[in-house]
Amino acid sequence: MPVTVHPLSPAIGAEIRGVDISGRIGEATFSIIHQAWLDHGVLLFRGQSLDAEQQRAFVSLFGTIGVRSAALPHKRPRAFEGPDYNADAMLVSNIRKDGKPIGVLPDGEMWFHHDMCYSPTPNRASFLYSIEIPSHGGETHFASMYAAFERLPERLKARIEGRRVLQAFDEVQDARLDLSRIPLEDVKHAWQPLVIRHPETGRKALYVNRLMSHRIEGLSEAESDALLEELFTYGEDPAVRYEHVWKVGDLVMWDNLCSMHARTDFPRTERRLMRRFTIAGGPVTAA
Repeated sequence: MPVTVHPLSPAIGAEIRGVDISGRIGEATFSIIHQAWLDHGVLLFRGQSLDAEQQRAFVSLFGTIGVRSAALPHKRPRAFEGPDYNADAMLVSNIRKDGKPIGVLPDGEMWFHHDMCYSPTPNRASFLYSIEIPSHGGETHFASMYAAFERLPERLKARIEGRRVLQAFDEVQDARLDLSRIPLEDVKHAWQPLVIRHPETGRKALYVNRLMSHRIEGLSEAESDALLEELFTYGEDPAVRYEHVWKVGDLVMWDNLCSMHARTDFPRTERRLMRRFTIAGGPVTAA
């Protein structure tokens, strides 16, 4: 069966058909997959059967496996950071053992964000595999930040040119941190360009999101808040989005530089179990 690429929306995402990613991937097949990833930002592989090592092997074709972010030294280790802690295979799950979640981001909605944009070296890509899913909810929305930038009016492009934004995160999923009440050194944070240049495609992407972007350098708080809110509306516009409704056996990989994503709520009484790997990245480049 030939490998084929099927766009999922006009702005972002494509499904790859005709490949079993649990086994060896030939050079020609990998070339098709890699080019589709650069073209579409998000790729979907349906009906896959993957254990952790098979998923890790596929992910490693794209670069060095990333290590997930641990709790800050002055904070308590999180519940999942116990004796079975694995620094690269991360469970995203609401399943609990002895009353404690076995993974991260267990319940509820999560606002739009770029993974680890609060790090000086954000992860390049994420690979999420579905093992158990609830009867409804828990969809993942992806947004093209190429398209978001391209849709900005020239006045906004001029206002944000060369500026940086403070990205910060402290495990809160559906609210921005109140940095007037929290010392910045107590949360993970980094100053990043508002507009970045993708290292492989050379395209410009807006690098701002509602959950983690807090302050634009060189502006008053009121000016910064107003400008961020305007930018969020472009990044979250339905015209630049794809909604993924999960099935068991889905592997979705996304580019953390040219896309952002969000999760909808789902029943807390139903189990959800996903396994995620990442590809390590480097400092982002201002456009």
